[in-house]
Amino acid sequence: VWVVDDTGFPKDGTASPGVARQYSGTLGKVGNCQIGVSVHAASDIASCPLSWRLFLPESWDRAEAAGRRKACRIPDTEHHRPKWELALEMLDELAGAGLRPAALVADTGYGANADFRHGLEDRGLAYVLQVKSEMTAHGKDAEPHQPAYSGLGPRPLPRYRTRPVSLREHVMAAGRDRGGTLTWRKGSKAAMSSHFVLLRVRLAGRRPKPAADGTIPLSWLIAQWPEDEAEPVRYWVSNLPDDIPAKDLVRLAKSRWRIEHDYRELKTCLGLDHFEGRSFVGWHRHVTLVTAAHLFLTEQRRTPKAPARA
Repeated sequence: VWVVDDTGFPKDGTASPGVARQYSGTLGKVGNCQIGVSVHAASDIASCPLSWRLFLPESWDRAEAAGRRKACRIPDTEHHRPKWELALEMLDELAGAGLRPAALVADTGYGANADFRHGLEDRGLAYVLQVKSEMTAHGKDAEPHQPAYSGLGPRPLPRYRTRPVSLREHVMAAGRDRGGTLTWRKGSKAAMSSHFVLLRVRLAGRRPKPAADGTIPLSWLIAQWPEDEAEPVRYWVSNLPDDIPAKDLVRLAKSRWRIEHDYRELKTCLGLDHFEGRSFVGWHRHVTLVTAAHLFLTEQRRTPKAPARA
């Protein structure tokens, strides 16, 4: 799979390109930092970044930031863009090099964004994305209704009469007995397992993409519902086909853990967050060289925690 995510680079001062007070998952709070968006290739036994983009907050587009932009040599073509948009740009760049993922995974920061999901669908990419419980969907058997047509003007598109409900409501209505226990990875001490409920739904929200007949395509809804919890604790959606085994869907949903492994190795062993330069291009050169070192070590490693080919 490929994993899309971002990581923070804590900084002092305001001279580093893209630095601002913003939320960082690395810090677990709002802090003065840079944010780098990355795409990683990952398997069960190895992983490595493929591409990076430095996120520019909106404050770097304001007139008062002109001096800082010039000092950091930020190109005139580079401006604030959402992180999901940077991710799609990297996917297009990698596609231009002949690289496409078997499936793409990401957390709620990306999965909850309808524009990001539509961007993946427009590119014909399969995904398993973590989302929020309040995302809405129609049931599997819901059908659009064709409104009455007066014969004047364009014919109105079919619409769903049923009210979409939250993913949480769908899972709670199906009940915990609808699912079962599935294992997604063998841990160092024990297999990692939990109880999951899998349903087929039609995602709604503010910007659904219906077909010409008004039908919204079916998607997988994956909910993790541990035995000691009163309701599900995590949700994912996927556009993978309906014949994919449940264990494979869960394994894909849980494969995002590899990116945290990469960030830890890149920072603690290879100095990813040690760059003290002030240029936009210099930051990208630094992360590229660190990534090359990480890939070299990944290929050469002969005795990792999990077996991998040299």
